[in-house]
Amino acid sequence: MHNSFRQAMAWLHTWFGLVLGFVLMAAFFFGALSVFDREFDRWAMPATRFEPQPMPSFEQVLRPAFERMQPTPETIEQMRPRVNGDMPRHFDTVVSWSAYTTHRDPVLALYAGYEVPNAKDPEEAIWAYGTIDPRNGTALRDDQLKIGSEFFYPMHYSLTWDWKNLGFWIVGFSALVMLAALVSGVVMHRKLFREFFTFRPDKARLRSTLDLHNLTGVVALPFHFFFAFTGLVIFAAAYYFPVGHTQLHELHDLHAQVEAQETGLPHDRAGVPAGLAPVDAMVAEAQRRWAAKDKAGDVGFLVLQHVGDANGYVSVYRAGTDRIALVGDGIHFKASTGELIREDPPATPVGRVSEFLTGLHLQHFRHWLLRWLYVLGGLAGAVCIATGFIFFVEKRKRQHAQQGRQGARVVDALAVTTVTGMILATLGILVANRLLPEALPGRGDWEKYAFWGTWCLALMHAVLRSAPVSKGLPNPAWREQSLAIAIFALAAVGLNWLTTGDHLLRTLSVGYWPVAGIDLVLLATAGVSLWVARRLKRRATASDARVTGRETARV
Repeated sequence: MHNSFRQAMAWLHTWFGLVLGFVLMAAFFFGALSVFDREFDRWAMPATRFEPQPMPSFEQVLRPAFERMQPTPETIEQMRPRVNGDMPRHFDTVVSWSAYTTHRDPVLALYAGYEVPNAKDPEEAIWAYGTIDPRNGTALRDDQLKIGSEFFYPMHYSLTWDWKNLGFWIVGFSALVMLAALVSGVVMHRKLFREFFTFRPDKARLRSTLDLHNLTGVVALPFHFFFAFTGLVIFAAAYYFPVGHTQLHELHDLHAQVEAQETGLPHDRAGVPAGLAPVDAMVAEAQRRWAAKDKAGDVGFLVLQHVGDANGYVSVYRAGTDRIALVGDGIHFKASTGELIREDPPATPVGRVSEFLTGLHLQHFRHWLLRWLYVLGGLAGAVCIATGFIFFVEKRKRQHAQQGRQGARVVDALAVTTVTGMILATLGILVANRLLPEALPGRGDWEKYAFWGTWCLALMHAVLRSAPVSKGLPNPAWREQSLAIAIFALAAVGLNWLTTGDHLLRTLSVGYWPVAGIDLVLLATAGVSLWVARRLKRRATASDARVTGRETARV
């Protein structure tokens, strides 16, 4: 079939990249946006535009907020098929309370799990979620969408397709194929060092596109390989090979019991009621112990297990923003007395490697330069895939036009939808966020509808405008959607100013970079899109002139 190994690798690289490049484009693009997911949250939720706060007092702020929490009616309905008999109107037995924050989060995320009477799986809990202002415990509306952390971030690893975890599997398979595409790309391009310094933008479009494809692929090759590999490792046990909860269920339960005996952290409730000692004192003791080891004392995660039971315990985890490795340095106390139960020991060598790789991928650390390098790496991956699409179409569209085939036209329409259409959809959800009334019920769902609706319209537009591709000409949808991107980006900045009063002069003067940074990126996006639209218009005019000249010569 192929005359050489390199030709076989070229075939593998081309078709794997074409078939799954659409998924990888979304993974790279939204992965880049997810680096600043909390900043997108602040932009989209004006009520949260204040400085990040430390973990608040449990007694004064957290406990009253937890005691108000109950599962939503939608969550109860979802749980109903997994229960024998009726569902209770109120859930009283608390499995756990937990609070989570980061050094970039002004608000605090709360999670409460409750036992469900007569559940088919006795270990399955029903959950309630909430977000509060840590300064006073005021709850934020449940239907407000955290666009960055609850939409862009899940798009990166699951496409927000949660049914049967199918989105995780699609992205995971695409990442696995990406590793094969990277290896095959290295085999194809033997002169990697030369291609690192080769970009000829003034050459023919096919040549300059291939140069940019090679350049972005080579420059960020370690980044692409590392993040594809570590992403697979992070989700392997939870989604791809969850043997602990399936084939090895009994062994998993036995391991939990043995671990509880060794650590002193009870796995089950005792069934004996017990009170709760001051949690703030436990947090202070944990911070004292971290300080004694010369570690930063910011609390990132606070967990209370088996609340109201004699086996209850409190776990205090360090934020760990001072290092790349994702560490918790957990310290655990008996809930009823505040007595120290356990201080997590140093990780094993294998554990330290795992913590480092996970931390490097999830980037919870405090390092702004490295964050921007992550963004550039993610965008480089997106550009690499986009130029691969363009090269595929440009190389074949004239030949397909002569043969009367529509393959190049179809791929070009999908490429337009994946590249400019995805950016339009992203801007569409930001514009909708500022246009929709604050009091609109289910406001977060409407924002999601705006995202998918904009993307569908971009697909329809790309298909309807793709007819010139069948004649060997550029698709005008590229230029038109680039112009639409500029309009949408400017509209988002303007609407943020009109609806909140936080224009750039104000946010820059007070140094509130979460909002100022998003606005500046939107303005830069508008500028780049206008430049691209102008260049595409010139190229389209030149292509039309060449076609007209050839037709005149035939006459």
